[in-house]
Amino acid sequence: MSSLYVLEVDVGYNNYAQAQTASPNIFTPGSRPYNTTYSEWSAIWWQWLLSAPEEYNLSIDETGKNCHVNQDNPNVWFLSGTSGGYSERSCTIPAGKAILISPIEVECSYAEFPALKTESELRQCAKEDQDNVRNVQLAVDGISIDDWREYRVSSPLFNITLPENNILGLPPQQTQAVSDGYFIMLKPLPVGEHIIDSSGNLVDVTTTGKLNFVSEVSYHISVQPN
Repeated sequence: MSSLYVLEVDVGYNNYAQAQTASPNIFTPGSRPYNTTYSEWSAIWWQWLLSAPEEYNLSIDETGKNCHVNQDNPNVWFLSGTSGGYSERSCTIPAGKAILISPIEVECSYAEFPALKTESELRQCAKEDQDNVRNVQLAVDGISIDDWREYRVSSPLFNITLPENNILGLPPQQTQAVSDGYFIMLKPLPVGEHIIDSSGNLVDVTTTGKLNFVSEVSYHISVQPN
């Protein structure tokens, strides 16, 4: 995980016991939503997330008050998981927007890991983290995906601009990064109220112990007509 996503928590969350065995209305792996691959979208998602300082960043938001920050893409609304643990958020989204959400993911950048000098080293850094993921779950209005392993993607090398008080805790700067993780794009939801439950966990066993990481979030989504 990146420095943002290092947190020891107990694996105990599970809101999916009642979820139906089906798939919500999503763009399938290998498709090109809005003429952009999932791999490319994962890089765009990270650029969105890292551009917001801590005060306005959705990943550490407990209520959803920052759900609207930097949502200027004409076609897609971005949602994040948490920096560890559980959050319940409320979010209003305009009709006609697809939703890109990542249950669990990592990015490795030259700024965070100055000892890494090449794209292949960044890619290996991210891959090693995501190889420890044990479960991903996403449910929309009680309908869950059942093929989550198909949604793991590795990004191209991409540029990021870190602002003051960024969530990585680094000085403001420009750098490059690679992402590896699980990204799922929902097709636009109907006008009305919806619930999106998303979670991911990993278990990293080392010679010194075991690191459990869980990100779980429940979004109460209100889709409003334009």
